[in-house]
Amino acid sequence: MRLAEAHSDALGETRRRVAAVTSDQLELSTPCEDWSVRELLNHIVAGNLWAAELAAGKAIDEVGDRLDGDVLDDDLLSAYEQSAKLASDVFAEPGAMEAMCAVSYGPVPGSVYCGHRVLDVVIHGWDLATATGQDDVIPAALVQVCQEILEPQLEALQASGAFGEEVEVGSDADPQARLLALLGRSG
Repeated sequence: MRLAEAHSDALGETRRRVAAVTSDQLELSTPCEDWSVRELLNHIVAGNLWAAELAAGKAIDEVGDRLDGDVLDDDLLSAYEQSAKLASDVFAEPGAMEAMCAVSYGPVPGSVYCGHRVLDVVIHGWDLATATGQDDVIPAALVQVCQEILEPQLEALQASGAFGEEVEVGSDADPQARLLALLGRSG
């Protein structure tokens, strides 16, 4: 699996969804409990900005509180695109997958952090699409990559509280529905 490419693909897929958000949808609720569309967008952009810093070798205390609060400007798409480019570029650097990243859950190799970013971007892109009535189909290749990232870490990620509790789905559920269910979403 080529994580840097999967990350870039995930950012591109979510960009398409960000581009379709209209100003009258910003206060809509999302599948992320207690987050409006605007708050979800802010989380996605802030996550990209954090990735750009931490995957470049900075520690959390070096970043400090400058990415806290609202990191969006009036042009939501531009804010997303700028943050996505920074995040994509940092993981594409030679050695990025091997470099240690000092994230909140401990130092991890860039490959682990990049994988978590792929999951975050893909799933929150789906959340955004769902909240705003867009096509919520995740490309099959991204579903597969997410499954490959998720399977060896499922228990730890579910225990982290970063995602909702697993939702039951039928044995005939498609891969996307199974992925979403593992991460606490009905789709």
